[in-house]
Amino acid sequence: MRALFVRLHRWFGLTAAVFLFVAGATGAVISWDHELDAWLNPQLFEARSTGSPLPVAELVRRAEAADPRAWVRYHALAVEPGHTFLVYMEPRVDPSTGQPYALDYNQVALDPVTGQVQARRLWGAISLSRENLLPFLYKLHYSMHLPERGGVEWGVWLMGLIALAWVLDTLIALWISFPHLPQWRRSFAFRWSAGGHRRVFDLHRSGGVWLFALVLMLAVTSVAMNLNTQVMRPVVSWFSALSPSPFASRTPLAPAQASEPAVDRWTVIARAEAEARHRGWTDPPGAVFLAKDYGVWGVGFFPPGLDHGDGGLGNPWLYFDAQTGAPAGADIPGTGSAGDIFLQSMFPLHSGRILGLPGRVLISAMGLMVAMLSVTGVLIWARKRRARRQAEPTRGPAPLASRPRLAQNGALPRRRRTP
Repeated sequence: MRALFVRLHRWFGLTAAVFLFVAGATGAVISWDHELDAWLNPQLFEARSTGSPLPVAELVRRAEAADPRAWVRYHALAVEPGHTFLVYMEPRVDPSTGQPYALDYNQVALDPVTGQVQARRLWGAISLSRENLLPFLYKLHYSMHLPERGGVEWGVWLMGLIALAWVLDTLIALWISFPHLPQWRRSFAFRWSAGGHRRVFDLHRSGGVWLFALVLMLAVTSVAMNLNTQVMRPVVSWFSALSPSPFASRTPLAPAQASEPAVDRWTVIARAEAEARHRGWTDPPGAVFLAKDYGVWGVGFFPPGLDHGDGGLGNPWLYFDAQTGAPAGADIPGTGSAGDIFLQSMFPLHSGRILGLPGRVLISAMGLMVAMLSVTGVLIWARKRRARRQAEPTRGPAPLASRPRLAQNGALPRRRRTP
């Protein structure tokens, strides 16, 4: 059994090493994506004008008026002082072709005082330019930038399946790290002074043992991020009842087939505010988005500037049907069944935001550790492979000294009988 597990661990590691290295290295960076993005691209985040900002409704109107081919999909409901009003755009359907317009951007930054477009970019573009670097790394982290085909996000599926195998491999790795239970202390030890292969081996084995719980957490939450409705929710539902989710119960439509909302955003926001008051919430509505492919409006509640949900399980959201305006569900951190709370914790755990700043530091360091485990695993395999090749006997004709002597007539000599 141990030999089988060692072989499974080896071949998973070799198959997934590149993907886990990229995911770990990019994860270490994107723990700080908002801060780094703002530092690299002030034109997208820092307002150029000073003064009182225009009303949010007017800023949304101006963003859509600047390009009739697009509409605002997501925006905040307050303007942070000194910041641009950043909106996410989505193409409308071209009536002449029945397909969405081709846009070269999906983010627009408006000067909140003048309402003028200050900057645009295509979030997630395959580019290492200053403007696109952080979004490029973010999307690389979870999809490897593999294109969508036939309505399937192949990159998301690939990384999700790798994460699923990673969960199993992490358990296997822990099992094979303790070959001799009486000598279990060795599996926690680092032979720093040994150098060379022994140090690499200890970094991989003992490092994996010390970090087992955190690595397993990253693997499980990776499955939840990429295969939530396909794998995680069905598995969790075996153990705990789950509250209805508009995204799990509805089938997404292609962009050309999705209908325009019959209920506008301002009506939805008003209904959400009334529902929040009924629930006793004190935070204001912080943002609104439309998932047109699901036919759902979402309204989140948080103070300005806290849209990333730092600390705890994140921000509460209320959902409404885009055609009728009827309530379509809610995502309220810390409430619901045990399964609901478990699922709510997936992104905060994966990003480290559940612990605020210390958690993000920890996850950034864990990204580097995952990259290190991937590299050391390949180095161990390469050394063992080289050693096996060197140990193989040389093939070819036998040396003369080992060949049997022939008699004068060419026959083999008879073996003498031992008296």
